[in-house]
Amino acid sequence: MESPYKGKTGLRRIWNAFNYSRDGLAAAYRHEDAFRQELWLAVVAIPLAVWLGESGLERALMIGSVLLVLVVELLNSAIEATVDRVSLERHLLAKRAKDVGSAAVLIALLNAAVVWGFLLVG
Repeated sequence: MESPYKGKTGLRRIWNAFNYSRDGLAAAYRHEDAFRQELWLAVVAIPLAVWLGESGLERALMIGSVLLVLVVELLNSAIEATVDRVSLERHLLAKRAKDVGSAAVLIALLNAAVVWGFLLVG
């Protein structure tokens, strides 16, 4: 069965997508401690990147690496919510899905640290 929302087109689809995204950000902030912490880190890091970056490219790399952490955290949270929706019982595949999502967040955080390190230290 196809979603009844798939038939929307044009401005209605864009408006609906915006509202779904807003709802997703609000839910992530409300229910996900890691997202909340990373968002507050981004609130500090992004203005710092604008100030510390010596070129537009440096600023873009620093800000992009921070935003990537938020994107990956949102995807990880979606994976975890989906796994929990399917079943709360312990299962090897559920653990693997959650662990892989967590590993993706770790790599995004390491990426941000490497980008900032290379640009600030040399």
